[in-house]
Amino acid sequence: MRIAVVDDEAPARRAILSELQTLGLRATAEYADGCAALEGLRAAPVDLVFLDVTMPGMDGLEVLAALPPGARPLAILLTAHSAFAVRAFELGVVDYLLKPIDPSRFAEALARARERSQWQGQKPSAASSPPRFAVKVGRSERFVATADIRWIEADGDYATLHTADHAYPLRQSLHELTQQLDARHFVRVHRSAIVRVECVAELKPLTNRDALLRLDDGTPVRVSRSYIDALLAALQAARG
Repeated sequence: MRIAVVDDEAPARRAILSELQTLGLRATAEYADGCAALEGLRAAPVDLVFLDVTMPGMDGLEVLAALPPGARPLAILLTAHSAFAVRAFELGVVDYLLKPIDPSRFAEALARARERSQWQGQKPSAASSPPRFAVKVGRSERFVATADIRWIEADGDYATLHTADHAYPLRQSLHELTQQLDARHFVRVHRSAIVRVECVAELKPLTNRDALLRLDDGTPVRVSRSYIDALLAALQAARG
């Protein structure tokens, strides 16, 4: 994994390099300011960047925003506080570390980056979703078009298919539905929820490292920390 470290404070850069060395890794590039980092990352792309948020001239988030989404490396932010978390999520940041760096949190963030890298390296299933699902409505059977499904909620032995104006019970588990649905359009965000990627309008981090998303109709859906990486990768892929 190619790794860059960007921080305007030399002691902070040395601290990151030391933590990497402890874990058997080394940085392939170091930058002392945002402008130099942007120029260097454009010329020599990396897989992961440890990026200070607050720097003179161009800050870390501005560096990420200036890179095209397809050329943006995985990023772990370095900051003295968490006020940048919302913008960080929008830019697909893997994690952020509060200064001074805690070794256990550093190792956790690096593990998340590796998981994200592996997930992004996998090609989404080319299999198309079934065109519709048959559901029971009273004594009748009704067909719900997959294209109309906005999100799916676990409900005991059933799943509830939510469309724009109705909710339909379906006797299938979320695990079964995850296997059937096209991963380019549907992503599991919680053990009890699947959302349509195109319907996600907002994503906000929570203090416990979970997140809350809102669909474009205002519906809130909780995102478990174990599914955040998959969701962010799906959102980035959908943006092209």
